[in-house]
Amino acid sequence: MAKQSKPELRVIGWREWVGLPDLGIKKIKAKVDTGARSSSLHAFDLHEFEKEGVKWVRFKIHPLQRTAKRTIEATAEILEYRTVRSSSGAAQLRPMIVTQVELLGIRWPVELTLANRDEMGFRMLLGREAFRRRFLVDAGNSYFGGQPKRKKKLKSKSKLKQQSAVNHTTSEKK
Repeated sequence: MAKQSKPELRVIGWREWVGLPDLGIKKIKAKVDTGARSSSLHAFDLHEFEKEGVKWVRFKIHPLQRTAKRTIEATAEILEYRTVRSSSGAAQLRPMIVTQVELLGIRWPVELTLANRDEMGFRMLLGREAFRRRFLVDAGNSYFGGQPKRKKKLKSKSKLKQQSAVNHTTSEKK
């Protein structure tokens, strides 16, 4: 009997930019955490409501780290509530939703608990259940899926004047 070969798994790093298309998020930086079983998304201003007898949640997300400049509002059906134990040992009951995640051109459903992760380094945590049998994690590298292009900041008029003065004095010395 021939030995079945395992499917080739793609490699991801310990942090990756992922998309959450169902929630209107094109890119959010996620920590790929093999030590965490479940996945979590930064969410605040949660409001639960019923629609046709089913529990839903409306929430806001700041998709970019260390800034609240951009806010996305999303709604999702609550699948259930899960008690999640943090790394410090504290237990918290959180709503859990299912949504599509996209990474390296692959899209699949993932379970996400919603929690305020403002104080955490990453707005999203991708736990091992989310990438199990889909990817291998290279813990020493990042961004196998690439990084989004950053918009260049426009220089203020005072900085342009300072730079012009520096360039002018440099050209006089030549």
